[in-house]
Amino acid sequence: MKFGVVVFPGSNCDQDLVDALSVGMQQEVVKLWHKDHDLQGCDFVLLPGGFSYGDYLRSGAIARFSPIMQEVVQHANRGGYVMGICNGFQILTEAGLLPGALLPNVNQKFICDNVYIRPVTTNLLPTRNLDLDKAYKIPVAHGDGRYHADKDTLRKLEDNDQIMFKYSSNIADTHEIYNINGSLLNIAGVANEKKNVFGMMPHPERAVDPELGNTDGRAIFESILNMVNA
Repeated sequence: MKFGVVVFPGSNCDQDLVDALSVGMQQEVVKLWHKDHDLQGCDFVLLPGGFSYGDYLRSGAIARFSPIMQEVVQHANRGGYVMGICNGFQILTEAGLLPGALLPNVNQKFICDNVYIRPVTTNLLPTRNLDLDKAYKIPVAHGDGRYHADKDTLRKLEDNDQIMFKYSSNIADTHEIYNINGSLLNIAGVANEKKNVFGMMPHPERAVDPELGNTDGRAIFESILNMVNA
């Protein structure tokens, strides 16, 4: 499986993703420049975290119009896999590939910390091999991570099993609410209706290398690889 990591001006987590996939997961990875119109035959496209175009206007609002995004949208519409992490999640909502929006954190502060998230379903590619009763420790680093959508959209997300992760406590076998940024329904990640486009605010690529003291993110990438390569 070939992965492509899109690089925008202001991306600062692209190399983290490349290293996590190429070194940590032993996968083929290429970088895709924001001005290009060629996905280089990638099966799975990732939009990394950072501050694309300086986060002017709204986070992800300018990156959504990058030339490469025309190809990303077409790839997704053909059923190809796309995943946005942090700023990448914001870009995907701005592009209309994912429902909802990411608003400023309720405390109006940038949050950089290890948090716990819990998978809501095993019917999505990144969660299919995960334990619904386990809280996974994944770092976050965002100022605009508060997930928001209208009531109808939230109901559709629940009814169609599109909620991927929710923020949680780290207490085993409980689903205690722990909301770091004010996200509605404690949402930390969602999928589109076709379930081939995914977005999450936490950074699993920062929890792959044992030298970082946390490998919970590996399970998310392993879930993707196990199901796609099956």
